[in-house]
Amino acid sequence: MSWRVAGVLAALCGVVCSLAFDPAAVPYAMVVGVAGLIWVARQLGDARRRVVLAVGAVYGLAFMGPLIWWMNAVSEGAYVALVLAETVFFAVIMLALRAACRLPRWPLWGAAVWVLGETARSSFPFSGFPWGRLVHTSLDTPFEAYTRLIGMPATSAVLFVVAAMLVVAATSGSWRARLVPVGVVLALATIGALLPTGVAGQAGDRRIALVQGDVPGAFLTWPRGAIFELHADETRRLIDRIRSGDEPQPDAVLWPENATDIDPYHDTAARSTIETLSRGLDAPILVGGIFDGATTDTARNAGVVWDADGPGQIYVKRKPVPYGEYVPFRHELGGLVPRFDRDIPRDFLPGKKPGALRIGNLVVGDTICWDIAYDGVVRGTVKAGGQVLVVQTSNASFTGTSQPEQQWRISRLRAIETGRWVVVPSTNGISGIADAHGNVVKRAPLHEPATLSADVPLASGLTPALRIGEPLEYLLLALGLLGWWLGRNPRDDG
Repeated sequence: MSWRVAGVLAALCGVVCSLAFDPAAVPYAMVVGVAGLIWVARQLGDARRRVVLAVGAVYGLAFMGPLIWWMNAVSEGAYVALVLAETVFFAVIMLALRAACRLPRWPLWGAAVWVLGETARSSFPFSGFPWGRLVHTSLDTPFEAYTRLIGMPATSAVLFVVAAMLVVAATSGSWRARLVPVGVVLALATIGALLPTGVAGQAGDRRIALVQGDVPGAFLTWPRGAIFELHADETRRLIDRIRSGDEPQPDAVLWPENATDIDPYHDTAARSTIETLSRGLDAPILVGGIFDGATTDTARNAGVVWDADGPGQIYVKRKPVPYGEYVPFRHELGGLVPRFDRDIPRDFLPGKKPGALRIGNLVVGDTICWDIAYDGVVRGTVKAGGQVLVVQTSNASFTGTSQPEQQWRISRLRAIETGRWVVVPSTNGISGIADAHGNVVKRAPLHEPATLSADVPLASGLTPALRIGEPLEYLLLALGLLGWWLGRNPRDDG
């Protein structure tokens, strides 16, 4: 196959893969796109290394370009930089995939290589970017339940095997030879459809209310304290409904990420407001906000349990966004890109502890925004005692883009994986509640003040994925490296 044809086909595969995610959300599109990429990799068995790298880069551009178009809402520079960074990973992934495809039983080696690539780009540089994983497309298909059994990385491997079987079936010389790969696909789908989902060891339920206060205009245009007042106002309306009997008494009330840009630890008026609201609710509030750091040039993006007596336990976001919440190499880049110092004057410090927070008579597993996409953050939060998953988020900067829907689908998939209900308070959407089967229980209207309330079952146990998912991932990583090594050809040159 010529490099021109391979490049065109890789670009087509990348675009098809992007269609699996919102706004298109075409079922199985990424499985089909990955199948096409596998076929291209097998056709490049004798191609020069630089050709394989270039073809992988083309796929990466065609996939990540449409997938994260919403990053333009931050800045065009951030979008271009992130797409190019991810493209480098896909170039190398293609090289490793070509090597794995040379081996006997290549679908299994290829699955391990794919997981290796997803894990690498989810971890580096800085905190990585775990977006656009194959497992994310399993939601609302028979394969979603695998996340509860074997975890996210291994579910990506299962879907890769499905894609590989499509290639085997399409390239087999007879109908009889196609029976085995078709049978494997049907078997994997049937097993997935029969796997159980649901709450992992239900231990009662609690009434939880989510407050969506909305935002007062375009992102970063509102005056300091305006978003805090909107969330306080919506909470006052909730108090009125509780007192009138129109709303059940909640056990806990959750505010979203960045619900306050005024630090109530230091601002007595904000502190008094929160404590008065908690007293009126007769319940603690999980306050999401920007809190001062140890120095004047640092801050914390955190959730704080606050009741009528003051602040309690705190969770600090563990995966702040580079060039969004902190500036790596600020000293070197500040003079070159002055907007960093203007738009991000303080670096957000990462948290060190999982977000298992006691709120009244329950323990929530708190995550903040993109935390929910990181396997280790979610796993640690649940293992630390979280009975229900909370995703405090502020997608105001991505209003009108597909980013909130993509994140919401990841949150729903986490519900299946952990066997826990997921509750998502957002500043202006998507605020919602998903049960442990991944089904949407409630969802607030976008871009207006709203409150959601539900009796949420609490989980006391661990799903198989939380027990074996991490060891399985390490095994797949080791097999991926081994497959890449065994499939390499010393005669390949640049």
